[in-house]
Amino acid sequence: MREISLDRLRTLVAVADLGSFAEAARALHLAPPTVSLHVSDLEARVGAPLLTRRRGQVRPTPIGQTLLERARRLLADAEQALEDVERQVRGLAGRVRLGASTGALAHLLPQALEALGRRHPGIDVQAAVLTSQESLRRLAEGTLDIGLVALPQPATGGLDIRPWRRDPVMAFLPAAWRAPARVTPHWLAGQPLILNDASTRLSRQTAEWFAAAGLAPRPRIELNYNDAIKSLVAAGYGAALLPHEASAPPPEARIAMRPLRPPLWRPLGIAHRTRGLEPATRHVLDVLWELREQSAA
Repeated sequence: MREISLDRLRTLVAVADLGSFAEAARALHLAPPTVSLHVSDLEARVGAPLLTRRRGQVRPTPIGQTLLERARRLLADAEQALEDVERQVRGLAGRVRLGASTGALAHLLPQALEALGRRHPGIDVQAAVLTSQESLRRLAEGTLDIGLVALPQPATGGLDIRPWRRDPVMAFLPAAWRAPARVTPHWLAGQPLILNDASTRLSRQTAEWFAAAGLAPRPRIELNYNDAIKSLVAAGYGAALLPHEASAPPPEARIAMRPLRPPLWRPLGIAHRTRGLEPATRHVLDVLWELREQSAA
């Protein structure tokens, strides 16, 4: 079955709108025989006359009118599709898929999105809560564009992973507890603990922090959702070790936050593919790099 050409539909619309083959030829910068050929091809394709000539005026037949209505919509859709693609090529629009932990999504990404919205409102960022390993896997597969990942990470072919920022890990404690000004591994190991689950880089960092003091405490519960962990801390269920971004609001009154001794840091990096970055992805990377904050140890 032969397809209907958009050029032929455009010719049909021009003839119907202008009421003349000659006028349509001039408007489309086509030779008059070409205009006639386009209409003839369409009539042969549908198997019925599309235009009639009466008193020097060209008018659509009922079948022609039906095709004209569809043709106008098809031509408008095609034009809109080209405009959308052109905007994406110029970086004025597009979709960027980003993966990050809950903490980064809650406290860091909103600042980047606010800046992005002011500069490039046509860019849509689709964020997903992912572990660092999930983000790296999806980047390699091509189903993710940017990943905010815990560091360090092994070098991965085809991916660029660079340090972004470093935030302190703090002890989050029920406010009713009598806690020291700086929390040590030995003191914290004697308390009920709520820790991140073993799939996270923070879990490994926490275990290493305790292990350096010769300790391996077992938590009451392991979770991978920081807001849920904080809710349990506020209820007095236990203590937690969580990163605290400089831009994040202080915890609620039922939670006390204490620095650690020795200090512990949560370094984050930005990961993306080394080639084929679309302009929209570059714009998102620009606003993320503006949030880079290196805290002094």
